[in-house]
Amino acid sequence: MKIDKSLLDDALALVRQAVDKGCFPGATLAIGHKNGLYGVWQYGKACIYPSVIEINMDTLYDMASLTKVVATTMLFMKFLEKGLVTLHDRVADYISHFKCDEKQHITLFHLLTHTSGLPAYLPLYKLCNGYYEAIKYISDVNLEYTPGEKVVYSDLGFILLGCILEKIGDARLDELCSRYVFEPLGMEHTCFNPKTDNVAATEVDEKTGKALMGECHDENARFFGGVSGHAGLFSNIQDLIKFSSMLINKGATSTGRFLSAPSFEVMIRNYTGHLNEDRGIGWCVKGEKGRISSGGDLVSPSAFGHTGFTGTSIWVDIPHDIYVVLLTNRVHPSRQNDSIIRFRRAFHNAVLSSVIYD
Repeated sequence: MKIDKSLLDDALALVRQAVDKGCFPGATLAIGHKNGLYGVWQYGKACIYPSVIEINMDTLYDMASLTKVVATTMLFMKFLEKGLVTLHDRVADYISHFKCDEKQHITLFHLLTHTSGLPAYLPLYKLCNGYYEAIKYISDVNLEYTPGEKVVYSDLGFILLGCILEKIGDARLDELCSRYVFEPLGMEHTCFNPKTDNVAATEVDEKTGKALMGECHDENARFFGGVSGHAGLFSNIQDLIKFSSMLINKGATSTGRFLSAPSFEVMIRNYTGHLNEDRGIGWCVKGEKGRISSGGDLVSPSAFGHTGFTGTSIWVDIPHDIYVVLLTNRVHPSRQNDSIIRFRRAFHNAVLSSVIYD
């Protein structure tokens, strides 16, 4: 397959227009295929308040919930391949507070597919005095539905998953992700708590009047010291091209396999098509039912992807041999701007419409 350049230009024009209209201050995007790149583009600014800062190819973005798939899910899959964990291990096998009522039946599969019964969110940074108290608080909270009954996207499930992976790996999540995911993939810039100043700004802190830059935007992850299974990761376009290239090649890289073929197939399978959303292991899946998707209307049913609250997203469509990485800082200077929700769908539609068959 190839790309019609004039149609792709139409898609890129949408990004420029979105910057001009204030949908987000800046954007860096990459569009690629299994054998390489169609291109990398940048528009707008890394920061517009209190001063203007330019974007460059090294600029890191706050990944927000892309942490769930780029870091936590990938670490889980590597541990699964090593025989350290299985999808149907019970959460109670790792966290003793889960050995009660319906919670004793919740598995890691439920956490990974957002079917655990846990609430979507709790302001743990207001309710608890530290990370382990937060884990206990989540463990004690009442379930909102019977596990496996429906999909409710839950940060809490991935916070627990991060804790479990730390127990299995006997190290902190950021160390484990570096060792088993980022280093093997050559993702040299991807990290929690970045040390560089070259970071796209997120929301202006009401207390200080300064924009967050290099400090995790998510309040719960920030409360946990910037390291959590649900948020906290920072990365840039160069590293996410490497990551997405692995995905479009079904787990393979130029230096060998990162994920085995069976692992990859298990990860992107649609397990919840019979429920209210389509979910793989960690990932969103487009699915057969034509449900609303951040990947748009034209991606194939087997396409998979994920978004981040700060304005980031990755979508991979293997049948159409295309991936799209979109990094924005749409929460700068304020999170009170959700125009990116429709923009993502329209943008991916425009990109997919540029795909032509040989």
